[in-house]
This record gives sequence, structure tokens and C-alpha cells, in this order.
Amino acid sequence: MNAAAMAVPASTEKDAPDSAQFLTFVCAGEEYGVDILCVQEIKGWDGVTRVPYTPAYLLGVMNLRGVIVPVIDLRTRFDVEQRAPDSSTVVIVVRVHSDHGEKTAGIVVDAVSEVYSVTPENIKATPDLGSVGDGACVRGLASVDGKMVMLLDIDKLVASCVEAM
Repeated sequence: MNAAAMAVPASTEKDAPDSAQFLTFVCAGEEYGVDILCVQEIKGWDGVTRVPYTPAYLLGVMNLRGVIVPVIDLRTRFDVEQRAPDSSTVVIVVRVHSDHGEKTAGIVVDAVSEVYSVTPENIKATPDLGSVGDGACVRGLASVDGKMVMLLDIDKLVASCVEAM
């Protein structure tokens, strides 16, 4: 895969009027989803420039057409086993809203999966699992095509990561 932007697969299902679309991706064998309206683009892995004295999950920054974008390693952030980037590794560039205005960030994931339309009634609340630090970053769970997808609150996830920078 080259560093050119990849096309996002289209959903083939008939969309309900109140449904939202989620771009799903794989990280450490689990499937996650983010609201597709937050996704700016998908780039092949091309490395980053490391910034000293930042947390391990902040891999560094990349130059995206003149904009310096922090890049978050989701495997490290979620404290799962590391693996070397390969041809399926991508950076999902997202635009998020925070208390400090709009931000752009990249999240490194193992591979992009699908785009799913999910209605609000198909999103289940995250169960109470005690004091899970990043639990607040999971906005809900959806069952699509017979599998469970964790829907991330990308605004909260990115804000919790880039505030350290």
C-alpha cells in the first residue's frame, strides 16, 4: 500500500433515515468504529517524526499538506500487544471538536474494515466494568453482521491523548 489516500468502502445496506455511518477498523483483533463524519482521510503508513518527552502512545507528528498532525498509536493507547507496521497498517486522519476548538489527529490502526449504517436503537450502552480509564472513550456497542463493534467517542479519545502534547 502506498501513502496515497485510500478509498473508503461504501455501505451496501439501505440506510434508515436516523442511522449514522461508522467507519470500522481492526486494532489487535478487535473491531472499532468511528463516526464517518469525523474522518478526513485514510493514509497508508509512512512513518512519523518523533517528538521528545511525549507519552508512548503519541508516536509523533506527520506533515499533512502543511498541517502538523499528532499521530496516536491505538495499540499503545489501549495497552495491547505491539506489532510492527505492515502493508495493511493505516493512519485514519480525523477532525475532532475539543474545548480548545477543532483539531486534526491521526490514529494508527491495523486495517480498515467497512462502513456500516447503525440506527440509534442498535447502539447498546457500554456495560459498567469498574474503573476502566479509557471506558469513557467507548460511546457504545453495536452488533453488525453478526459481530460486536465498539463505537469510539473519537472526540474524547483524541482530547485525552493530545492534551499531553
